[in-house]
Amino acid sequence: MKKVEKAGIEGLKKKRKPFHITSEEFFQQTEDLRSHYSKLIDNPEPNRITVIPSVSYGIANVINNLPFKDGEIIICSEQFPSNVYPWLVLKERGFEVTTVSPTDSENRGESWNEKILSSITSKTRVVALGHIHWSDGTLFRLDAIRKKLNEVGGLLVVDGTQSVGALPFSISKIQPDALICAGYKWLMGPYSIGLAYYGPAFDGGVPIEENWINRLDSDDFSQLVNYQPEYREQALRYEVGEHSNFILIPMLHEGVKQLVRWTPEAIQSYTKDLMQDAVAEMLELGFNIEKPENRSHHLFGVRLPKTIDLAKIKESFVRNKVSVSYRGDSIRISPHVYNDEMDVRKLLKAMKEPIFASKQANK
Repeated sequence: MKKVEKAGIEGLKKKRKPFHITSEEFFQQTEDLRSHYSKLIDNPEPNRITVIPSVSYGIANVINNLPFKDGEIIICSEQFPSNVYPWLVLKERGFEVTTVSPTDSENRGESWNEKILSSITSKTRVVALGHIHWSDGTLFRLDAIRKKLNEVGGLLVVDGTQSVGALPFSISKIQPDALICAGYKWLMGPYSIGLAYYGPAFDGGVPIEENWINRLDSDDFSQLVNYQPEYREQALRYEVGEHSNFILIPMLHEGVKQLVRWTPEAIQSYTKDLMQDAVAEMLELGFNIEKPENRSHHLFGVRLPKTIDLAKIKESFVRNKVSVSYRGDSIRISPHVYNDEMDVRKLLKAMKEPIFASKQANK
């Protein structure tokens, strides 16, 4: 957003005169960001929010402090790699990593959730997944998964990168043990910064990084040489070094503040209404799209009939200047508040042209 861009430019200008930056600013900017982000995700304890540089960093803190010596880790097929590679390393420590894949059915979202729930047993230690699947927007029933994990003493670790900011998420309701989120997606922020929530399961843990700013009383600059063995409270011990970034923090903060004003509920409602007729038309053309109740509205996948050539569809998108993503066997469509009906018409035109051309050629 323009206001995010402006915040970054102002941050650059501020760094030209670093002697104007006070010691209080090293902490206050992140405290303000924590407060607004907590409003966005219904988190009653802002000190459980920490600044991270990436999802893999946030997951690494989780793995470094798992309260288990063995057992099973459940992940979903075709997840984004940052929430897969760290778990695979646990195989070397004796853990079993189980991948749950969807069934090829019209009720893909519903059956996938059922498979995940039935996979949770007494040996399950962690379920690690997104609120939605990053390739097609399949909605995971985190509240039901949380309830099942409570029965076996397992942890719920959520990668919220593809959903938080555009899809309602409640820490109070879902009660994840960790929510890790990159800032560059639906939080409307820049690269190289993100936010992590760590629940009570990680209180008293050891961070993967030893830096001065995650130590107790680090806000008292005059005492920094009196080395402090204790970490800051709750999740603040897990913050990345140099988290007082005077460029990236204000940028992410502007994005989060705007999302608090818009609300994820309003974003879902807008994108649902915007795409409703278009989705119906795509289904009539033979494309396969998950039922609305089993997917998000700001991000969803469109699977092609076998009779349609994906290469031709891609050419049509380029020709019509329509930007989409390709994830696995899905065309990923991601509408937001900056899209309007004209954009949707261009999208449909780009999807129809190869179909009509194919029909003409077969006459």
